[in-house]
Amino acid sequence: MSTGRFRSGGRDKCRLHMVTWNVATAEPPEDITSLLQLDIQPPTDLYVIGLQEVNATPVRFISDLIAEDSWSHVFMDTLAPRGFVKVTSVRMQGLLLLVFAKQIHLPFIRNIQTTYTRTGIFGYWGNKGGVSVRFSFYGHMVCFLNCHLAAHMNYSLQRVDEFEYILEAQDFDLYDTPQIRDHKVVFWFGDLNFRIADHGLHFLRSSINSGRLNLLWNKDQLIMMKKKEPFLQEFEEGPLDFKPTYKFDRNSDTYDTRAPKSWLGFNGKKRKPAWTDRILWRIKPKTLPSEDDEEEKASTSTVDGQDEFPILVTQDKYTSDMSYGVSDHKPVIATFSLDLRKCFDTPLVHVSPVGVWSADQDALLTYTIQEDFMSSTWDWIGLYKVGFKSAADYETFVWVREDDLPEINEVIQRSVEKDEIPLLGGRYVLGYYSTNMQSIIGLSASFQILESKRAVMEGLVPEDINGFNK
Repeated sequence: MSTGRFRSGGRDKCRLHMVTWNVATAEPPEDITSLLQLDIQPPTDLYVIGLQEVNATPVRFISDLIAEDSWSHVFMDTLAPRGFVKVTSVRMQGLLLLVFAKQIHLPFIRNIQTTYTRTGIFGYWGNKGGVSVRFSFYGHMVCFLNCHLAAHMNYSLQRVDEFEYILEAQDFDLYDTPQIRDHKVVFWFGDLNFRIADHGLHFLRSSINSGRLNLLWNKDQLIMMKKKEPFLQEFEEGPLDFKPTYKFDRNSDTYDTRAPKSWLGFNGKKRKPAWTDRILWRIKPKTLPSEDDEEEKASTSTVDGQDEFPILVTQDKYTSDMSYGVSDHKPVIATFSLDLRKCFDTPLVHVSPVGVWSADQDALLTYTIQEDFMSSTWDWIGLYKVGFKSAADYETFVWVREDDLPEINEVIQRSVEKDEIPLLGGRYVLGYYSTNMQSIIGLSASFQILESKRAVMEGLVPEDINGFNK
């Protein structure tokens, strides 16, 4: 994001792109450009991707614990070259939640925590439930909750009970936001499995084919349940102006043509189309009842005396992408504008390289604590190639000072051994990683590491290096 668009002082805007997709154990498609709308303007600042039914057989799940799963890989490989870094992820069997941010925002995403709640099969295997990521974004507490709730037409009440249980069961170890609903903004999304009640299959399909989707809204189970459950009324959702995203024949845009087999082996009824895949959001209510105009499209939060730092959430798009056919669900996309005032705009740590870096000699860096925080001798400073994928994607690292923790504004110098510096050089950044905050809280400007003489000697590059013939 350009500093002009996300300016210091006054109102600041950022763009959030969200995806929810039940991938039905499929492998990812090669091209996810359409899904991420990579070339859209204004550019995106945060990507949040929630997947359900990622392949989670025991052997596959164990292998994914050792290395990133194939879906995480395709998102990282696509977004990293465009300057996006994976902030964090959380996995519970088939449920996967990924958060990416433009590199410029990393020092202002703090206090990252993840958790999960099982609800399926008595909570043991975790085939249903919710996974969440929460963090402070420029001082605003936000939470993203990806759910996969109970299936089938007759379990609408159970879905509501499961969601309420997840809201109550998940907790975090910060005093001001111990539970999901304590966050200033909550995004709730996933395969929520709510169906379209009462209408017959013929009426459903004729309404969809004629584009009269509004005829189906009053029988959508989630819309119906919101009228009955006050806690659901706190969540907002855009109009369902896209076709129901379930259930399709794979590799087509044709709704389910094959009736499922029952456990006795006889054919059952074909599955009715439904808006099972949804994205909603909630703004923490004010302490006092709001007198805001109910017809206002955007919603605002000025909670707990923080009127000086409100946040405005406006949904810009809510749609599906029918071009993907690897699953019997179509992915749902929502984009939001977050209009907020930053509570701070200075990184906690300033980190910088000193002098010229190459693998021919040890290098120096400095870091300075600019504001008090819970630092640790387990904090470290990583060397990252421009276009890095995550905080763990470093070339090398050094621990911060191992004895007394530094004072504010004290300049600390650390050295990096030449054997740890890349021989071929390139563009790099230094990042200070906070163990307690689980995030990079300081980034240097990008700088050039020169190709080393050792690289020439080892035959890795021609003898004409750094513009000089050696």
